[in-house]
Amino acid sequence: MNFDYNEEQQLLADSVNRFIAKDYDFETRKKIVASKEGCSAGVWATFAEMGLLGIPFDAGLGGFGGGAVDLMSAMEAIGEGLVVEPFLATVGLGGQLVARGGSEAQKKAILPALIEGKLKMAFAQTETGARYDLAQVATSAKKTGKVWVLEGEKRVVLGAPMADKLVVSARTAGKPGDAKGISLFLLDREAAGVTLRPYVTVDEARAADVVLKGVEAGADALIGREGEALALIEEVVDFATALTCAEAVGAMKQANDATLEYLKTRKQFGVPIGTFQALQHRMVDMVIDAEQARSMATLACAKVDAETDPAERKRLVSAAKIKIADACRHVSQEAIQLHGGMGMTEELKVSHAFRRLTVIAQQFGDAEHHLERFAALDRS
Repeated sequence: MNFDYNEEQQLLADSVNRFIAKDYDFETRKKIVASKEGCSAGVWATFAEMGLLGIPFDAGLGGFGGGAVDLMSAMEAIGEGLVVEPFLATVGLGGQLVARGGSEAQKKAILPALIEGKLKMAFAQTETGARYDLAQVATSAKKTGKVWVLEGEKRVVLGAPMADKLVVSARTAGKPGDAKGISLFLLDREAAGVTLRPYVTVDEARAADVVLKGVEAGADALIGREGEALALIEEVVDFATALTCAEAVGAMKQANDATLEYLKTRKQFGVPIGTFQALQHRMVDMVIDAEQARSMATLACAKVDAETDPAERKRLVSAAKIKIADACRHVSQEAIQLHGGMGMTEELKVSHAFRRLTVIAQQFGDAEHHLERFAALDRS
């Protein structure tokens, strides 16, 4: 497998890195995090102008027809800059559900506006007690005349506070845990009966718990076939997991670069602490972990683009996430320890990289969850 970017991917990476270095530095990020919105309209417009929002969508709708591999360089740059805008929620989750499962009318209504930066999305899936089981959906959708009526609660919906549209999973048949009976609905965030309880997550992104009480959705709100959404949800979550693995590589690079610089400048006994062999060994282990993580992220992105067997796709994405989760924990914790007490301060970017890497290690399934999934698929 070739782990190098092609010319177009490298140009994209260079463009995103230049933008983040110039217009999304650490001080700018802090102001965005502290703002009421928690994201920047200007940054989002720039993402649209650069074509980032359209990379994984069909060219006929204004996109570029790419995939996860084409997004890798952008996700690494987003990780390195610790970008808090809802890129993954919009492009990697909500937009993908519409692109892969929506009707032509839904695609034409949603995706061009998303690509132009005029619409943001979020995927409301997780519920209390579900852990990482995508079939644990208790939110209900009952047919009443010509409309569906949704009732239930969703937890930690990333990007929901700034989303214009929500894709909501709800059970139209069966009971929580059943593979059959889960459907997807496209809702306006401001629809009657939709209530958001927004908050800031530990990694300084924005999320919300979403309460649905008597929310009415017409037949045109249903994405795909009734009761058969689980396979689509698994496919899109695997796609988003692969993108998150690529983002982790960028965040690890930031943590490693900051730590190496600190080892070169911090002095004890009249010499830089980076001259101490024990610390050199720890730094080398961090770099090795990051390089191995990059290889696994590349494999995951390639497989979600090309693998046609769902079981094999799941197996390889789980293999990548296991390595990424372990690397996130090791690199982030070592970065803090090698900085000493300074590493925990708000003033240092490495403390914020630690938060993001800690969340990534848990996002879409921690190492234990993916070990179980990998083992189950390996036996089958």
